[in-house]
Amino acid sequence: MSILLSIEQRNEVLRSMAVLIDRGRQALLEANQQDIAGYTGKDQAMYDRLLVDSPKIDGMITSLEQLIASPDPLGRELYHFHHENGLEIRNKTAPFGTVMIIYESRPDVTVEAAGIAFKSGNHILLKGGKESLHSNQKIVSWWHQALALQGLTTNWIDYLQFTREATQAFLQQPDRKIDLIVPRGGEKLIDFVKQHATCPVIVSGRGNNFVYVAPEADMSMAVKVIVNSKTDKISACNAVDKVLIDKNIPDRACFIKALVESLGRSKVRVLGDAKMALFDQVSPYPSEDVWYEEFLDYKIVLGSIDTVEKAVEKINHYGGGHSATIITENAESAAQFMQSVDAAAVYHNAATRFTDGGQFGLGGELAISTDKLHHRGPMGLQHLVTNKWYIYGDGQVR
Repeated sequence: MSILLSIEQRNEVLRSMAVLIDRGRQALLEANQQDIAGYTGKDQAMYDRLLVDSPKIDGMITSLEQLIASPDPLGRELYHFHHENGLEIRNKTAPFGTVMIIYESRPDVTVEAAGIAFKSGNHILLKGGKESLHSNQKIVSWWHQALALQGLTTNWIDYLQFTREATQAFLQQPDRKIDLIVPRGGEKLIDFVKQHATCPVIVSGRGNNFVYVAPEADMSMAVKVIVNSKTDKISACNAVDKVLIDKNIPDRACFIKALVESLGRSKVRVLGDAKMALFDQVSPYPSEDVWYEEFLDYKIVLGSIDTVEKAVEKINHYGGGHSATIITENAESAAQFMQSVDAAAVYHNAATRFTDGGQFGLGGELAISTDKLHHRGPMGLQHLVTNKWYIYGDGQVR
């Protein structure tokens, strides 16, 4: 592990990187167009993540500016104890060491993840997908320039241009010490990394999020929240895929009809259980296994439920552990739901689209963890650290 850089050095690298991205906008757009031209897949979510435009570049720069403005996550005291024998014992935050992130598409991750890892004192290995190679190479070249401007070695931020076979071999027998791996993508990628990695893995990326519409819901609010959660960005892991509608809602049929029509205007294909499929524009789903699926597409499932307890039970059984929302004016029901649902983020009367490091005030995110160790939900600057004990004595022995 390298000598820890000062906070001034780390911030200067981030500041230089923001300037280089701003100056190189056109070069990045051109590199991205090469990636877009080479993408032959039909996955709309993958395409959305791959595309770089001016607003996305603005977002990259903003994430760096927010990181610069954020306090140093290192050396923060977590615990302080004076032993009766005179020892002074402190526990403080410390870097992991070397973090590896494996991700599909998403050139913006090459900026955000590297920035978070670097400011938190970690080396980072970036393994992007082949579909975004030109964009990623351009961004990494700027990272290396930013490091060189401060007289620092470029191995703080490395890009691994590996095939799938080479990636598997590296995971099984890395040529350097890896302290943490974060796979950020679909379930196949996550399963691949978990199967082959020989160090701790934090799972990120799977959504399959739920909205429960309770009997005391404001119906117009429910329609607005569901449509936004589904359609604002279908490629996001915080999009909604499942809606549970309580059987005791007043004017339930009118609500379902209004919801289906609103989703239809956004070109969302609506699937439902046997009772839901009686409504126009709702198709029966093929099997109960659909409740496990994350769609990343203009598709949603509506289901019937009759109590908040059963809604919680169904979400905990099928959900991805990412985000869930209850729509209700009953504060007691909301509290019961939020305390009982097993998800990283739980909402009352709001869209799941806010489960995001930037929206939570973290200045971006490395990933959104659906694991419970060592962190859950958006992993920002303050979370990409471990801890270390510092013990000060004057000759004590035990």
